[in-house]
Amino acid sequence: MPTVREKSKSRAAVTGNRGKKVVKSCTINKTPEELFRFWRRLENLPRFASHLISVTENSSGLSRWVARSPAGNTVEWDAIIINEHENSMIAWETVQGSEIQNAGTVRFEPAPAGQGTEVTVSLEYVPPAGKLGAAIAKIFGEEPELQVEDDLRRFKALMEAGEIPTIEGQPVGGDQKRKRRNQ
Repeated sequence: MPTVREKSKSRAAVTGNRGKKVVKSCTINKTPEELFRFWRRLENLPRFASHLISVTENSSGLSRWVARSPAGNTVEWDAIIINEHENSMIAWETVQGSEIQNAGTVRFEPAPAGQGTEVTVSLEYVPPAGKLGAAIAKIFGEEPELQVEDDLRRFKALMEAGEIPTIEGQPVGGDQKRKRRNQ
């Protein structure tokens, strides 16, 4: 297995130009250093990425990801950090033979006028089961474009307020994914 030091790329991409690309950004009122440090501990990601069950990283930079699929099953894959610039960027890709293929970067750049940090996630992925799998994910509101947007919103809330607001237990409210999907 390659380690983070053995492999260096400037752009993370799914092999064979088969991936769909998602790019989402948000501004968070924290420093790039704080946000990078939190995100770089990959075990923190399930705290705001609702589809993730767990992420476990070993000492060589290889990580094991377990997520919920739209069908309610779990899917697993291994990924490796292929490029990292402290406090500004992390790039990863899945290792060959993984059940799910994806690659991406997360960047942490100071926002204009000292107004926090611009966090940008760029993700390229191959939908499991091809076009059929992408259609099923869309029906269940689990398409990666919405997931990344929701994850960034929850990351912002967690980092700025220390918690993620929820409507759980409220007498009124609704499923925001369903509302956005039907717009």
